[in-house]
Amino acid sequence: MSLDYVKFSNGFEKFMPKEYRDMVEHGPFGKKVSVSQMGSFKEVLEEHPMCAGCAMTLFIRLAMIAFPNPEDTITVGTAGCGRLAISQAAIPFVYGNYGDQNGVASGLSRGLRLRFGDKPKDVVVMAGDGGTADIGFQQVLHSWFRKERFTTIMLDNEVYGNTGGQESGMTNRGAVLKMAPLGKKFEKMDMLQMAKVAGCAYVATVVPNNPRRVESVIKKAVLIAREVGSTYIQAYTSCNIEYAIPTDKVMEDAKNVENDRYQFSEYISDEAKQFLTERYGYKEFLSKPAAPAPGLPKA
Repeated sequence: MSLDYVKFSNGFEKFMPKEYRDMVEHGPFGKKVSVSQMGSFKEVLEEHPMCAGCAMTLFIRLAMIAFPNPEDTITVGTAGCGRLAISQAAIPFVYGNYGDQNGVASGLSRGLRLRFGDKPKDVVVMAGDGGTADIGFQQVLHSWFRKERFTTIMLDNEVYGNTGGQESGMTNRGAVLKMAPLGKKFEKMDMLQMAKVAGCAYVATVVPNNPRRVESVIKKAVLIAREVGSTYIQAYTSCNIEYAIPTDKVMEDAKNVENDRYQFSEYISDEAKQFLTERYGYKEFLSKPAAPAPGLPKA
């Protein structure tokens, strides 16, 4: 939870495991790295037990690279596939009971601000669609209404993948799954609109096949959450097992889904735009100079 935690105490370096030494010497802590540099530094998430070809894992890796200060970040999760990877990253992880991750994150975020004052200590919830839109929905919505200052990321694989293929609120209408053999009878929940109505300062949809875009939305969401209020990112992270997507077609599926029904979208409040501009110099939100007044007609 601090850059000091990932440094060696004097005299102890030679006794530390190689993985730890590699993280201190070659990891992203205390450095500014980009997804374009993947492969040139030790990532905070490397080995994990996720399925081969899992798009969720790629997204989680990209998200963690994009954290503005990974050494000052805590992730919070709940039951589901994602936590299998998140909990093995070199970032502190809090595992809540099923569905209470946003309640846990609310208390954690407030406590960190009391303890550390103005120092940025980022809290990021990463949970599946079941944990976010179904079982955890109540706490998610209330954290947004209360403008709790942390980021919620939904890992939307549109199914309860970790328990065998039940439909979730985020499953598309008509989808047939192992444990929903007659097909889902209801529409996919519109969590994006609910996030806006609830007052989130930043809302975005993204797919993992555009790393730079993932990096951009994660950075903005985490920075805005530090002072402005709740932020929400909804990421399509297909379950190639439950939807029978061949491993070598996972990225092709993501691209097709993005073109069909999961287009990139981004909402940012005026307050958040002003914050990013003044505090972090985001040029895209700078006020444009007024157009010159038209000249007087010649006599």
